[in-house]
Parts: sequence; structure tokens; C-alpha cells
Amino acid sequence: MVNSRKQWIMANTITVQQTPITVINNDGLDYICLTDMAGAKHDQVRAADVIKNWLRNRYTIEFLGTWEQIHNPNFKVVEFDHFRMAAGLPNFVLSVSEWVESTNAIGLIVRKGRYGGTYAHKDIAFEFGSAISVPFKLYLIEEFQRLKEEEQKALGWSAKRELAKINYHIHTDAIKANLIPQEIDDYHRSMIYAEEADVLNVALFGVTAKEWRAANPDLKGNMRDYATINQLICLSNMENINAVFINEGMAQSDRLQKLNQIAIQQMTVLENVESKKILTK
Repeated sequence: MVNSRKQWIMANTITVQQTPITVINNDGLDYICLTDMAGAKHDQVRAADVIKNWLRNRYTIEFLGTWEQIHNPNFKVVEFDHFRMAAGLPNFVLSVSEWVESTNAIGLIVRKGRYGGTYAHKDIAFEFGSAISVPFKLYLIEEFQRLKEEEQKALGWSAKRELAKINYHIHTDAIKANLIPQEIDDYHRSMIYAEEADVLNVALFGVTAKEWRAANPDLKGNMRDYATINQLICLSNMENINAVFINEGMAQSDRLQKLNQIAIQQMTVLENVESKKILTK
């Protein structure tokens, strides 16, 4: 378990029963804002009281202590036992800061400044959801899972984009080794690279880069930035195949025709696979 006191990165917001709730990720661990969650039951002024009342419960202390013992090798069990024995008594009061400082807990954290409030690891936040209401807890889990699915889709797209970039270098190396004379100037060298890139563009997208820009003057970047994941997969394969064709000395017109046939075949397969995934959901 990574120490949650490190610098926080990446914040998202999910909406649960019309309540915006901040989710912060630090080194791959997700923490959900309990202060925002408590605001769904009472206003933000009383949110701290909701959290304090939840911490007074003996079951809560048992849950927090058990979670820490599983995930936190530096958790102070002796101090935890002290709180566990006192929990539930009429005069027992415990703040999040006191809990963290006394036990070296990492499941709860109090954050100041931007995205300020009390945060809990997602496991603990789901448990805290019961203090709001059972429906709220269930909707929280559902919205959190939806957020994770969206993040995975974005990660998948980025990974495919990076793969396409790597294969692009393989492609350009083949161009440099076989199609560019040694003494050519930079301008004409770039023209050859662009021309070969358009072989792939036409084979897959049906247009050159220039034609795409003319048809989409308001869009930034290039057509590959707006490609689907399946198109990026196909493009990555085509770059490798075209590099082989270039090394074999195949004429550009023949390569274009073969690459177009490959693009049609691969996109058909990829789209059929995607359709089957959708139908089985």
C-alpha cells in the first residue's frame, strides 16, 4: 500500500443522487471525499459532524482497524486497541486527524487547500456510504465503477496511440533505409515521409492528410488523433506490413493496393469482434 501522504494527482468528479463527489487518485490508489458524501445527508457545515459521529461507532473502528492491518504494515495496532476499547462509550470522541496521527493510518486523510476535505480509500468510502443511506451507497459504487470503466477506455486508447507511434518509427526507418537517397535535403526528405504516410492514410481512411485538413479546418491535430481504437490497431499493423513491403522493394502503387485490402479485411474483423462484445454485455 502506498503512503497516502505523498503528493496527490489527478482528480475526477462523480455525481451520486445529484451530489458532486470528488475522487482523487494517488499512485494508482483511489480516495473518495467523505466530506462531499456527508453533504448529501446534511449541508457542508454539518458534514464534519456526520463523519465524527460515524467514527464514534465501535463497528467503524473495528472496520478501519481491520482494513489498516490488511493494507498498512506500519499501522500501530496498540493505539488501535485503545480506540477500539473506548469506542461506543458516551464520552468517546475521535477526529480523523487524531486517528491518522495516533495509528499512522493511511485509509483516511484530511486534505487542505484545493480539493480540501476528508478523504477515504474507496473500500472505506463505500462503507461510509451506509451512514448516508443504502441507496446512496449502491449508487456511489455504481458511479465509481462507471468512472473506472471510462478511465480504462481512455487508457486503452492512449496505449493504442502510443503503439501506433512506436510502429511509426519502424515505418519511417524502412523509408529512410530504402527510399531516401543519402544526400537528399531535409525538405525533400520530409516530402517522401509525408507521401508514404499518405499511402497508409489513403489505404485506411480513404483520404490524404491534406484532403482531411481541407475537410476539417476547425479540428486540431491530424486524422490519426481522431481515429477509433480499431483504426489505430489496424494502422499499427499496416505500418509494420508496409515496412516489410518497402524492404522487399515493392512498388508504391502495389503497396497501396495491398494495404487497402488488408485494411478492409482487418477493420471488418475488428468491427465484428466489437459488435459481438456489445451484444454479449
